[in-house]
Amino acid sequence: MAKENEKFSVSESLRKTRTFGKVRCHNPSCMGRMEPAAGSQQITCPTCGMAYRLFWVTPELPRIRGPVWEVNRKLAENIRAQKLEASKDGSK
Repeated sequence: MAKENEKFSVSESLRKTRTFGKVRCHNPSCMGRMEPAAGSQQITCPTCGMAYRLFWVTPELPRIRGPVWEVNRKLAENIRAQKLEASKDGSK
């Protein structure tokens, strides 16, 4: 008896796992999937809070163009301040 997935080539079986209309967070510790609203220019990761600018290849296919530096810089400063505060409390 032949298995179901043996009827398809590797590329054909992988086609089912593709997600169109979604992008992945570029934060290496997050890598969450995000689904932007059609035509939106920015998206923020709900998991880590990083924001990205979007480019639409087609009306259904978004790509990340780059980070929104103001938002990400503010996030990094807050995390740094928390770590400095924690290190001051730990050293006492």
